[in-house]
Amino acid sequence: MLDRNIPFYNVILKCNNYINSEIILPEGYHFRNYQVGDEKAWARLECGIGDFETLDMAEKYFVSEYCQNINEIKKRCIFVLNHQEQIVGSCIAWRDKKNFQTVASLHWLIVSSEYQGKNLGKALCQRVLEIFQELNEFPVYIHTQPWSYIAILLYIHLGFKLQITDTFSHYENQYMQSMNILKGILTDQQYKELVDNSL
Repeated sequence: MLDRNIPFYNVILKCNNYINSEIILPEGYHFRNYQVGDEKAWARLECGIGDFETLDMAEKYFVSEYCQNINEIKKRCIFVLNHQEQIVGSCIAWRDKKNFQTVASLHWLIVSSEYQGKNLGKALCQRVLEIFQELNEFPVYIHTQPWSYIAILLYIHLGFKLQITDTFSHYENQYMQSMNILKGILTDQQYKELVDNSL
């Protein structure tokens, strides 16, 4: 479970290009694109880690944000299913505004708590980056926060760079505040890795 006692600041990352690497899912797991009705499973995932207070709130959010163009969400939202065909993770290859243009942005990388530690998050992120490649939409942005430090390290390993000043959508870049928090959470080596991958 995420430690939401960690102070919230906006962390902005950007990937200018992605070098394809083999996607490895555990035996019995597979990807599937969004199908109508999957918003209910997405809501359960998000409520399970505390991102929304109720299933109804989460489901309504997904429908209002992503289902206005059903063809887009069908090609941009990826789920990972276990051997019992249960949805256990998700990630969305979406877009946001940056000034007067549209930029690619990775949304809502999530893996159910009981399925974490199986590299499902990495596989989902890789698959979404492949979608952005197929659509020729790089660079790709991410907005996150210090309590998602495990995901931040994953993004760095996949080619993202922490942005010192750049941002997108409505987010204020809070790089210095975020790094001050992360310094107290990460090992010296992990923190140095973030510093070395900041632009």
